[in-house]
Parts: sequence; structure tokens; C-alpha cells
Amino acid sequence: MNLTAGLGLRRRQPGVAAAVALWLAGWSAAALAQPAAPPPATLSEAGRAAMTAMAKSPQPPEGDVPARRAFLDKFQQDFGAAQARRYPVDIGASTMAGVPVRLVRPKGAAAPGNLVLLNLHGGGFNADSGSLTETIPIAALTKIPVVAVLYRLAPEHPFPAAVDDALAVYRELLKTHKPSQIGVFGTSAGAILGPELVARLQKERLPSPAVLGVFSGDADFAHQGDSAASLPPDAFRSYLGAVPPSDPLASPALGPVASFPPTLCLASSRDFLLSPTANFCRRLELAGVENKLVVWDGLPHAFWAYMAIPESDEAFGVMARWLRSHLR
Repeated sequence: MNLTAGLGLRRRQPGVAAAVALWLAGWSAAALAQPAAPPPATLSEAGRAAMTAMAKSPQPPEGDVPARRAFLDKFQQDFGAAQARRYPVDIGASTMAGVPVRLVRPKGAAAPGNLVLLNLHGGGFNADSGSLTETIPIAALTKIPVVAVLYRLAPEHPFPAAVDDALAVYRELLKTHKPSQIGVFGTSAGAILGPELVARLQKERLPSPAVLGVFSGDADFAHQGDSAASLPPDAFRSYLGAVPPSDPLASPALGPVASFPPTLCLASSRDFLLSPTANFCRRLELAGVENKLVVWDGLPHAFWAYMAIPESDEAFGVMARWLRSHLR
């Protein structure tokens, strides 16, 4: 089966299949190898077709960061355009506090109040795999403008460069918004940056956002969860640089979390970051923080960001309801 067709994308979009493969190749091939079991019957027909196509798709060579960035930039444009036909938005580019950002605004009437969402995109910290595809559905469904931070990337800019950029944009938003009007969300690497941003805000004695979305992430580099066992021990080294994995600003689950905002955690059963996502949600629960964990059956890591299937629509709906309901 053609991979592009299996993902529910139009065949006329050149390079999309390769971009999806490269998106996945940001992690080790071992971590992304699909289980031998066929896709479960709990998936939609489109979901099963997409999983079957991915299992048969060869993985490209690892380690070519420039090629990965180029393919993923094209994927953002191609798949983003497809999403925008279903989720009407206006898209622009700007800078905030010297940091480049994408501005994704819903078409039509916006939600009442001066509300805004801050997106921290995925991409393994070394590419942009979501500043459009993670934000377009959310902006349209919530009717809230989304600011996607185009933070500096590793390995050229290791920790805390990306958090510094997110913090700079957040500070800028505080000039025009109350904390109760700001939500933060991210997928994959962005779901690691989100908790790191909140930890940094606490250190800087700045107010936290009203709501947090951790969509297939991690908040503890020092302890590898069960589902992440196939990741190499140094999987995050190019991001962490010289910072020890146990540093609570890099691994917020190892620091105080009792004052974290209400947090939605999303993952899937074939996601290599399922355990880290669930472990962080449990850490919040034990600290008395409002939280919710939703897990999809039989799907791979961060599927909503690159698979045009009904389950992705479900995931975006869950995200949008949580984010919107916690902003005032």
C-alpha cells in the first residue's frame, strides 16, 4: 500500500510519505519498529490502513539532520495545507521578543475574552514537525489564536536555548494577557518543553499558564520508562548538552510540581513515550494537581501530528475541549 494513501493524504502532495518517515526517524529505528501484531480491530479502517502502510515502509538512514529538517519543513506546508482545508484558519509569521513565531488564528468569530494558546512544536528538538500540523486544528476548534514558538534547535543550540525562547515569548504574552488567559501545549519534544517552561516560570517567580497540554512527552530524563526501553541511553544527549538528566529544570518531574496548572496528558499504546507521559501524569496526581490521561489503542507516537485518520480528529477534539475549558 502506498504510504501517503495509507495516511489519508493526497497522493499529489510530493514528498509527504518521505517526510512522515523522516519525522519518525527522529528517534531510533528500534524505538519506532511497529509490533509484529497487526493493527487492532479497535482502530478505524483508516487507522488500520495507515498502521499497515507504516509497518511496511522502510526507514531512512538516521542522523542526517539537514535532510530531515528540509523534508519536515515541506511536510509542514503540505499536510498543513490539507488540514487548513478542513480546519479554517489564517496563518502568519512574526517575531515576539526577538523569537520567530507562527501565528495561527481561527477564521470567523474568536472565542470571547483575550485568550491565547502557546504551542511548543515537536520534532525531536532538532526539527519542526508541528508548528502548523499541531496548531491548525486546535486554533479552529477552540476559536483561540495560537502562537507557535519556532525555538532554536539542537544540536546547534542545546538546553536551555529552546526553553529560553519559549520563556521570552511567554513573557511577551504576559504584557497583554493575564495568566488565566494563556494556555501552553506541545507534542513530543514540545510536550517535554511545556513542563520545562512551567518549571522555569516557577524558578523565575513568574505566573504559570492556566492550563498545560502534554501530548506524548516526558518530564524525567533520569529514569527511562518501560515503553521507552528501546531508546538508546543517549537519545536526548544532543538536546541536554552538558546538563545532567537529573536537573529538575530539564526533568521537572524530579522537582516540585504541586503548583503546576491543570494538565492533560495524551499518548497511545504503541507510543515509546507512553510510560513517560503516564508517569508524569501520575506524579501530578500524587501532588494533588488536576490532571487527565487519555490513551489511544494501537497507534504510534504522536499519531495526531501526521496521520489523517478519525483518531487524530478525536485527539484534537479532546485537546481543544481541555484547553478551552480551563481558560478564563
